[in-house]
Amino acid sequence: MNDNMDSDEVQQTDGSTLEESTSSPNQRMTRYQILTLTSIASVNFSSMICYSILGPFFPKEIVQIGAKFMLISGLFVSSVCTILFGLLDKVPDGPTFIILCFIIRSVDAVGFSAAMTSSFAVSTKVFPNSIATVLGSLEIFTGLGLILGPPIGGWLYQSFGYEVPFMALGCFLFLMVPFNMYILPSFDADPSKDSFFRLFTCLKIVLICFAIFTLSSGLGFLDAALSIYAIDTFKLSPGYVGLLLLGLSLPYCLASPLLGIVSDRFPSTRPWFMVLGGLFTATGFWFLGPVPILQIKSQLWLVVFMLGIIGFSLSMTAIPTFPEILDCAYENGFEEGLSTLGLVSGLFGAVWSFGMFCGPTLGGFITQQLSFEWAASVQGGLAFLAAFFLGVYFLCQRTRQERSPQIQTKRPSDEATHLLT
Repeated sequence: MNDNMDSDEVQQTDGSTLEESTSSPNQRMTRYQILTLTSIASVNFSSMICYSILGPFFPKEIVQIGAKFMLISGLFVSSVCTILFGLLDKVPDGPTFIILCFIIRSVDAVGFSAAMTSSFAVSTKVFPNSIATVLGSLEIFTGLGLILGPPIGGWLYQSFGYEVPFMALGCFLFLMVPFNMYILPSFDADPSKDSFFRLFTCLKIVLICFAIFTLSSGLGFLDAALSIYAIDTFKLSPGYVGLLLLGLSLPYCLASPLLGIVSDRFPSTRPWFMVLGGLFTATGFWFLGPVPILQIKSQLWLVVFMLGIIGFSLSMTAIPTFPEILDCAYENGFEEGLSTLGLVSGLFGAVWSFGMFCGPTLGGFITQQLSFEWAASVQGGLAFLAAFFLGVYFLCQRTRQERSPQIQTKRPSDEATHLLT
């Protein structure tokens, strides 16, 4: 190694310097970068697989144990894990700290998946005729959690230190346990003979799952890459980046209840909501960068506007997906009841978490090798493919439905003529 190397260059494990490893976005990755990417990918993978792995068998446990017990126990596990995570600063640095982080977050993922899968099943069980309306209304609180979480957590951290944000959230979750035990009704259901993987035998469900994957993948990509891109490109402070992300979540919160009501009152609009939502999402991602081949300079107002379009279009696509999958399951012979609701809830959660894993991983790799603009373009391409496949399927389905009455009206006349002759 050269003795007169500048002191601000950081020596890496493979002998290369940080300056060399980040000098050009188009050069081949160094061993240091590959190891770092592998490490971060393993964290994303382990976190998401703890959630998505439960999809095939968790719905049956909901029926055996009970949706109410599963939801309450999931809240309890999450509250305990959140409190324990706030105590990790007391643990010595090194392997012990890392191992405990993995264990606590993994157990927390199990509790979170139990609560979320049960909540979807319970909601659709209690409101069978207004599923989209209820889910759309609940998304308001999902969005509020995303909006209020960063400022509240940041204020608690700056005012009281590391432990208090986790302690406050953990205690809040713990208080939800007796509250839900008291107000949530119990649900009885017989175990279903239907298989989780039987859902994938229906082409419509597979295509909708691909659309769900593109939604969560896009959100995961934005969560991981947008803040860095905004800070580097527009020199924004972290506070303004938080306001930038508000442009994504606020339209989603406001549009979800309205779209849910429309989806329930006019079920025929659901397929085209998903198609149009996918097309709008693709457009939003293509102009977010924008796509390099368009030769459009990136501007802050354009980023904010495209985030608003993406937020609205995500709700347009996401809200109809759950009732459409459920209707398709019933049309294909699945029993109506809590068991099927659990299967659909598990499927939705598994696909969503898989997209949340792939979005940051794939998007981060493309950003590293090419740029944020190209990574956003790929996300837009995935959304376009989902919308295109769904559009072709729904058009073919509509054509078959228009032809089937004609076939049915012709058959009696043909049979009558044959008997008369």
